[in-house]
Amino acid sequence: MREHPTMLRRTRIALLVTSFAGFAAWSAVAYAAKPLELHPKPEVDLPFGDDLSFPEGPGSDVVAANCVTCHSVDHTLNQPALSREEWHKVVDKMITAYKAPISKDDAKTIVDYLSRVKGEP
Repeated sequence: MREHPTMLRRTRIALLVTSFAGFAAWSAVAYAAKPLELHPKPEVDLPFGDDLSFPEGPGSDVVAANCVTCHSVDHTLNQPALSREEWHKVVDKMITAYKAPISKDDAKTIVDYLSRVKGEP
């Protein structure tokens, strides 16, 4: 007995779909089984050492104790030269806007230090 052409076409389509699904499942398992290739971590040499610190002088210890909580020494020392009044505004902004836990005495010492080290010429 001969199969009807529509049945024959449906059988072929079902066979193709099943074959494709089987191949897709097999390739997903084969792909997932591949080990993860890790690339080596790059080594970076920074242009300065770990011993970067604030220039010695009155208040350098207070600046180091307070400012490096949020800023690197490099960041702090690379700020533009500002007047005493401008440094006072910057330190006040750190206390009021960013809630830096700096006492009034330390704030005065920080302003004095930054005005001396990074003040306008």
